[in-house]
Amino acid sequence: MGDEFYSIIKLVSGEEVLSLVAIDDNDGDPIVVLQNPITMKMIESRFGTHLKVKPWIELAEDDFFLIKPEKIITMTETKNEKLIGIYNNYINEEEEIDEIDSKSPGKVKPSEKMGYLTSVKKARKDLENIFKLEVEDTKET
Repeated sequence: MGDEFYSIIKLVSGEEVLSLVAIDDNDGDPIVVLQNPITMKMIESRFGTHLKVKPWIELAEDDFFLIKPEKIITMTETKNEKLIGIYNNYINEEEEIDEIDSKSPGKVKPSEKMGYLTSVKKARKDLENIFKLEVEDTKET
């Protein structure tokens, strides 16, 4: 297997894929090996330009995919640090999600990052205490 490099690939299907790529010269019949390929799409909105990132094959459990060179129109190595950073961040987030899912399938502990501030019981108690203080203040006046 050859050296790995980040590449943008245009397939004959019209899809554009960003992936960590290696070329395997399998007895004179080369195969392109894609590791965690993703697709990116630019989305324009009134809030600005956004980048939608998703896996190339969404339901696959494998990380590696093999493509024959005749299915590729062109490919180019990219050294664009922003693209590579987006790719690596996305892959790392996916791995973290997979790790959480394997520990407790269907269950995720809420965190402050998700917007979790307190439990319902604690919030109810705090609000009742505030209301009691306000009622006591109005009785005194």
